[in-house]
Amino acid sequence: MKVSKAREQILGRIRKGLSSGSFPMPFPEVEKDDARQYFEKSDLSKEEWYATEFIKLGGKFVFCENEQDFVHNLIALAESKDWKDIVCTVPTILDLCRKQQLEWVHTIDSSNSEADASITGCELLVARTGSTIFSSKQHMGRIAPVYYPAHIIVAYMDQVVEDLPDGLQYILDKYKGNLPSMINLNSGPSRTADIEKTLVVGVHGPGEVFCFFINKPKPLQS
Repeated sequence: MKVSKAREQILGRIRKGLSSGSFPMPFPEVEKDDARQYFEKSDLSKEEWYATEFIKLGGKFVFCENEQDFVHNLIALAESKDWKDIVCTVPTILDLCRKQQLEWVHTIDSSNSEADASITGCELLVARTGSTIFSSKQHMGRIAPVYYPAHIIVAYMDQVVEDLPDGLQYILDKYKGNLPSMINLNSGPSRTADIEKTLVVGVHGPGEVFCFFINKPKPLQS
Protein backbone atom coordinates (compact mmCIF):
# COMPACT_ATOMS: atom_id res chain seq x y z
CA MET A 1 0.00 0.00 0.00
CA LYS A 2 2.81 2.43 0.92
CA VAL A 3 4.62 1.70 -2.37
CA SER A 4 1.44 2.29 -4.33
CA LYS A 5 0.77 5.57 -2.51
CA ALA A 6 4.33 6.82 -3.08
CA ARG A 7 4.09 5.89 -6.75
CA GLU A 8 0.87 7.88 -7.15
CA GLN A 9 2.43 10.88 -5.41
CA ILE A 10 5.41 10.81 -7.80
CA LEU A 11 3.21 10.43 -10.87
CA GLY A 12 0.97 13.23 -9.59
CA ARG A 13 3.92 15.60 -9.34
CA ILE A 14 5.01 14.65 -12.87
CA ARG A 15 1.52 15.31 -14.25
CA LYS A 16 1.37 18.65 -12.45
CA GLY A 17 4.77 19.66 -13.81
CA LEU A 18 3.85 18.71 -17.35
CA SER A 19 0.52 20.52 -17.23
CA SER A 20 2.09 23.72 -15.87
CA GLY A 21 4.21 24.15 -18.99
CA SER A 22 7.30 24.83 -16.90
CA PHE A 23 9.62 23.19 -19.45
CA PRO A 24 10.23 25.59 -22.33
CA MET A 25 10.80 24.28 -25.83
CA PRO A 26 14.57 24.14 -26.42
CA PHE A 27 14.28 25.34 -30.04
CA PRO A 28 10.92 27.15 -30.33
CA GLU A 29 11.78 28.58 -33.77
CA VAL A 30 11.72 25.05 -35.21
CA GLU A 31 8.13 24.64 -34.04
CA LYS A 32 7.08 27.93 -35.63
CA ASP A 33 8.89 27.58 -38.94
CA ASP A 34 9.41 24.87 -41.50
CA ALA A 35 12.24 22.87 -39.90
CA ARG A 36 13.65 21.98 -43.31
CA GLN A 37 15.20 25.41 -43.66
CA TYR A 38 17.65 24.48 -40.89
CA PHE A 39 18.98 21.45 -42.77
CA GLU A 40 21.74 21.49 -45.34
CA LYS A 41 20.40 21.51 -48.90
CA SER A 42 21.58 19.20 -51.67
CA ASP A 43 22.28 19.99 -55.31
CA LEU A 44 21.47 16.40 -56.25
CA SER A 45 18.18 15.23 -57.67
CA LYS A 46 15.86 13.57 -55.15
CA GLU A 47 16.73 10.15 -56.56
CA GLU A 48 20.47 10.76 -56.36
CA TRP A 49 20.15 12.25 -52.89
CA TYR A 50 18.24 9.22 -51.63
CA ALA A 51 20.76 6.84 -53.19
CA THR A 52 23.68 8.70 -51.60
CA GLU A 53 22.16 8.70 -48.11
CA PHE A 54 20.86 5.13 -48.43
CA ILE A 55 24.35 3.87 -49.29
CA LYS A 56 25.82 5.79 -46.33
CA LEU A 57 23.47 3.81 -44.08
CA GLY A 58 24.76 0.51 -45.45
CA GLY A 59 22.07 -0.05 -48.09
CA LYS A 60 22.82 -1.16 -51.64
CA PHE A 61 21.21 0.87 -54.40
CA VAL A 62 20.53 -0.71 -57.80
CA PHE A 63 19.38 1.54 -60.66
CA CYS A 64 17.05 -0.17 -63.15
CA GLU A 65 16.02 1.53 -66.38
CA ASN A 66 12.82 -0.56 -66.57
CA GLU A 67 11.26 -3.80 -65.30
CA GLN A 68 13.30 -5.95 -67.70
CA ASP A 69 16.46 -4.39 -66.32
CA PHE A 70 15.12 -5.19 -62.85
CA VAL A 71 14.84 -8.88 -63.78
CA HIS A 72 18.43 -8.99 -65.07
CA ASN A 73 19.73 -7.32 -61.91
CA LEU A 74 17.68 -9.61 -59.68
CA ILE A 75 19.03 -12.72 -61.40
CA ALA A 76 22.60 -11.43 -61.09
CA LEU A 77 22.11 -10.67 -57.38
CA ALA A 78 20.52 -14.05 -56.62
CA GLU A 79 23.35 -15.86 -58.41
CA SER A 80 26.03 -13.86 -56.59
CA LYS A 81 24.40 -14.60 -53.21
CA ASP A 82 23.45 -18.19 -54.08
CA TRP A 83 19.85 -17.48 -53.14
CA LYS A 84 17.47 -20.33 -53.92
CA ASP A 85 14.19 -19.01 -52.51
CA ILE A 86 12.86 -15.43 -52.58
CA VAL A 87 9.39 -14.35 -51.49
CA CYS A 88 7.63 -11.44 -53.17
CA THR A 89 4.66 -9.31 -52.05
CA VAL A 90 4.38 -7.08 -55.14
CA PRO A 91 1.82 -8.51 -57.62
CA THR A 92 3.29 -6.86 -60.74
CA ILE A 93 6.82 -7.97 -59.87
CA LEU A 94 5.62 -11.49 -59.04
CA ASP A 95 3.83 -11.72 -62.40
CA LEU A 96 6.94 -10.46 -64.17
CA CYS A 97 9.11 -13.10 -62.46
CA ARG A 98 6.63 -15.83 -63.39
CA LYS A 99 6.69 -14.75 -67.05
CA GLN A 100 10.49 -14.94 -66.93
CA GLN A 101 10.18 -18.42 -65.37
CA LEU A 102 12.01 -17.46 -62.20
CA GLU A 103 10.65 -20.39 -60.22
CA TRP A 104 12.61 -19.41 -57.13
CA VAL A 105 10.46 -16.28 -56.64
CA HIS A 106 7.22 -17.08 -54.76
CA THR A 107 4.39 -15.60 -52.75
CA ILE A 108 4.72 -15.82 -48.96
CA ASP A 109 3.25 -18.93 -47.32
CA SER A 110 4.12 -21.37 -44.56
CA SER A 111 6.38 -23.41 -46.87
CA ASN A 112 8.90 -20.61 -47.43
CA SER A 113 9.20 -19.05 -43.98
CA GLU A 114 12.94 -19.70 -44.26
CA ALA A 115 13.41 -17.91 -47.60
CA ASP A 116 16.71 -16.21 -48.36
CA ALA A 117 15.21 -12.79 -49.09
CA SER A 118 11.98 -10.86 -49.55
CA ILE A 119 10.90 -8.46 -52.27
CA THR A 120 8.46 -5.74 -51.23
CA GLY A 121 7.21 -2.42 -52.44
CA CYS A 122 7.19 0.67 -50.23
CA GLU A 123 5.12 3.75 -49.62
CA LEU A 124 7.92 6.24 -50.29
CA LEU A 125 11.65 6.91 -50.32
CA VAL A 126 12.83 9.88 -48.22
CA ALA A 127 15.79 11.57 -49.91
CA ARG A 128 17.30 13.61 -47.07
CA THR A 129 17.58 10.72 -44.62
CA GLY A 130 17.96 7.81 -47.07
CA SER A 131 15.01 6.17 -45.31
CA THR A 132 12.08 4.17 -46.63
CA ILE A 133 8.48 4.44 -45.46
CA PHE A 134 6.41 1.25 -45.16
CA SER A 135 2.90 0.76 -43.80
CA SER A 136 0.57 -2.00 -42.71
CA LYS A 137 -1.67 -1.18 -45.70
CA GLN A 138 0.87 -2.89 -47.93
CA HIS A 139 0.53 -6.64 -48.43
CA MET A 140 2.42 -8.34 -45.57
CA GLY A 141 3.60 -4.85 -44.61
CA ARG A 142 4.34 -5.78 -41.01
CA ILE A 143 6.32 -8.94 -41.73
CA ALA A 144 8.02 -8.96 -45.13
CA PRO A 145 10.32 -5.91 -44.68
CA VAL A 146 11.79 -7.17 -41.40
CA TYR A 147 11.52 -10.98 -41.15
CA TYR A 148 13.90 -12.32 -43.81
CA PRO A 149 17.74 -12.18 -43.83
CA ALA A 150 17.80 -9.85 -46.85
CA HIS A 151 15.26 -7.31 -48.05
CA ILE A 152 14.83 -6.02 -51.61
CA ILE A 153 12.80 -2.82 -51.90
CA VAL A 154 11.23 -2.08 -55.28
CA ALA A 155 10.58 1.63 -55.81
CA TYR A 156 9.67 3.85 -58.76
CA MET A 157 10.64 7.37 -59.78
CA ASP A 158 7.40 8.96 -58.51
CA GLN A 159 7.85 7.50 -55.02
CA VAL A 160 10.69 9.78 -53.91
CA VAL A 161 10.06 12.77 -51.64
CA GLU A 162 12.57 15.30 -50.39
CA ASP A 163 12.00 15.08 -46.65
CA LEU A 164 10.00 13.35 -43.94
CA PRO A 165 7.28 16.07 -43.64
CA ASP A 166 6.56 15.55 -47.36
CA GLY A 167 6.25 11.82 -46.76
CA LEU A 168 3.91 12.20 -43.81
CA GLN A 169 1.73 14.62 -45.76
CA TYR A 170 1.57 12.13 -48.61
CA ILE A 171 0.41 9.39 -46.22
CA LEU A 172 -2.25 11.71 -44.75
CA ASP A 173 -3.52 12.65 -48.22
CA LYS A 174 -3.45 9.08 -49.53
CA TYR A 175 -5.32 7.41 -46.68
CA LYS A 176 -7.31 10.41 -45.40
CA GLY A 177 -9.41 9.24 -42.45
CA ASN A 178 -8.30 5.61 -42.71
CA LEU A 179 -4.64 5.77 -41.74
CA PRO A 180 -2.59 2.56 -41.52
CA SER A 181 -2.29 1.10 -38.04
CA MET A 182 1.47 1.00 -38.56
CA ILE A 183 3.72 3.44 -40.41
CA ASN A 184 7.36 2.37 -40.31
CA LEU A 185 10.49 4.35 -41.22
CA ASN A 186 13.40 2.03 -42.04
CA SER A 187 16.92 3.37 -42.47
CA GLY A 188 19.29 0.75 -43.87
CA PRO A 189 20.03 -2.72 -42.51
CA SER A 190 19.02 -3.62 -38.96
CA ARG A 191 21.78 -2.80 -36.49
CA THR A 192 22.38 -2.28 -32.79
CA ALA A 193 25.24 -1.32 -30.48
CA ASP A 194 23.47 -2.37 -27.27
CA ILE A 195 25.97 -5.15 -26.52
CA GLU A 196 29.22 -3.67 -25.20
CA LYS A 197 28.82 -0.74 -27.62
CA THR A 198 29.84 -2.97 -30.54
CA LEU A 199 27.88 -2.41 -33.75
CA VAL A 200 26.16 -5.60 -34.89
CA VAL A 201 24.21 -5.76 -38.14
CA GLY A 202 21.13 -7.91 -38.74
CA VAL A 203 20.04 -8.47 -35.15
CA HIS A 204 16.43 -7.27 -35.25
CA GLY A 205 15.81 -7.51 -39.00
CA PRO A 206 17.53 -7.92 -42.38
CA GLY A 207 21.31 -7.87 -42.45
CA GLU A 208 21.24 -6.63 -46.05
CA VAL A 209 18.86 -4.14 -47.65
CA PHE A 210 18.74 -3.44 -51.39
CA CYS A 211 16.76 -0.77 -53.20
CA PHE A 212 15.96 -1.65 -56.81
CA PHE A 213 14.98 1.73 -58.22
CA ILE A 214 12.96 1.46 -61.46
CA ASN A 215 13.26 4.64 -63.50
CA LYS A 216 9.61 4.98 -64.52
CA PRO A 217 6.27 5.80 -62.81
CA LYS A 218 4.77 3.21 -60.52
CA PRO A 219 2.12 0.94 -62.12
CA LEU A 220 -1.31 1.54 -60.62
CA GLN A 221 -1.85 -2.08 -59.58
CA SER A 222 1.48 -2.59 -57.76
